Amino acid sequence: MKEIAITSFDHLKIGQEENREGGTGCTVLLLGPEGAPAGLDVRGGGPASRESELLKPMAAAGAIHAIVLSGGSAFGLDAAGGVMRYLEERNIGFDVGVTRVPLVCQSCLFDLTVGDARVRPDAAMAYRACQNAETGNYRDGNFGAGTGATVGKSLGMEHCMKSGIGSYAVQVGELKVGALVAVNALGDIYDWKNGNKVAGALGEDRKTFLDTDSIALQRVDVVENKFVGNTTLGVILTNARFDKSCLCKIAGMAHDGYARAIRPVHTTADGDSIYAVSLGDLPADQDVVGALGAQVMAQAILRAVRAARTAYGYPASCDL
Repeated sequence: MKEIAITSFDHLKIGQEENREGGTGCTVLLLGPEGAPAGLDVRGGGPASRESELLKPMAAAGAIHAIVLSGGSAFGLDAAGGVMRYLEERNIGFDVGVTRVPLVCQSCLFDLTVGDARVRPDAAMAYRACQNAETGNYRDGNFGAGTGATVGKSLGMEHCMKSGIGSYAVQVGELKVGALVAVNALGDIYDWKNGNKVAGALGEDRKTFLDTDSIALQRVDVVENKFVGNTTLGVILTNARFDKSCLCKIAGMAHDGYARAIRPVHTTADGDSIYAVSLGDLPADQDVVGALGAQVMAQAILRAVRAARTAYGYPASCDL
């Protein structure tokens, strides 16, 4: 097994755009002129998403043309319109006779408490991200959907840390499996290999970690609004051939990567979602790809917090 770049997959272009002052951004994955089969598994209790019904096995669409990950909470769902315009201008989409309708799925994370709450990803921002995808400007850290991402919010924003977007991919023989993830979790982040905490709720000194597991278990009173929203958004990419039914299962297995690296995870205050996309025709075992997906997802989460930089008053792991 060897590490490869997340950008090494055929039929894939990744572009990012952000508003630094606003503290938000978007990441666009263009899946080729013909599109690609994709599945989705949502485990969080508060997702903000667009066209997710397309990815259910009973839906007719066998492929989609793009995935958008963005900040802005539900306001950010406007961004997908810019991707649709970009693809329609290039005659990419489902042929309906008078035009082609691009099939674009989107999920948003909550970053309105970072930067300027009135600045959200929109169609213009996503269109620029598509333009950036043509030359390839993907970077881990405070970019794209990870611009306003934070973690460790179980005790409130005053204790949280800066996070970002991260990626990790491997190749085993001819098989490629990779993960891209914008980490904006209510919970804390752990190194899945040794169990050490690498980011999360901080004490009053803003330098040392709190034992949030113990604190949370001692607070059994009902909290009606757990800091409004969070959400970790991930994508599993593979060059193996699968239909969307299999990809939904692979996405579900990849949630094990969330569980290894984030505690607590899949809460009612998160909209935790994972897409899985087939970008090739290589025959491969579904369970092997799912197991690898969980592994690369956990590693991508770790990279997201380690690549993040201190911003908006929230310290990053690299500065502790």
